[in-house]
Amino acid sequence: MKAGFYCILVALSMSLTACASYGVVDQRPVTSEYDAYLLDTGDQLRVTVFGQTDLSGDFTVDGTGTVSMPLLPPIVARGLTTDEFEDVVATELGRRLLRNPNVSAQVMQFRPFFILGEVQRAGQYPYVSGMTVQSAVAIAGGYSYRANEDRVRITRNLGDRIVELNVDSKAIVMPGDTVLVRERYF
Repeated sequence: MKAGFYCILVALSMSLTACASYGVVDQRPVTSEYDAYLLDTGDQLRVTVFGQTDLSGDFTVDGTGTVSMPLLPPIVARGLTTDEFEDVVATELGRRLLRNPNVSAQVMQFRPFFILGEVQRAGQYPYVSGMTVQSAVAIAGGYSYRANEDRVRITRNLGDRIVELNVDSKAIVMPGDTVLVRERYF
């Protein structure tokens, strides 16, 4: 009787373990210390100066890393977060035109990402929020037959420095990243 009970208990625990394997496969943080989003060339921003429709609008960070807004000199955006950019715009408006301006900035369209190497269609593609290496490869038509799916390198510009990260297919891709899928040897 006891042996039969233990066999049933073992079988039950094994089936529960098998069922659990269909749940969450891997949990990763969505962002890390390297993932604080910094503005750069190609980002499109919506800047709202409350109560001032003539100063509000959609603006693009140009090739020099600045944003040109009405009645203000070009404002440096490259390397700033949206909160920091809001503060700079509010400071400039406060110095030149308005008392206590209230400014809001949000990214309307992120700069593109680039994918190179062993994919079907290497190139530049629009960034999609929450993108991973796996989804970036899918956008580029999938892996080529020579692709090493375990060896991917992401090159990321962090404002004052460029980092290269060796990652797997579940790693997060950020706007402006260059994803390199390497070739396998065997």
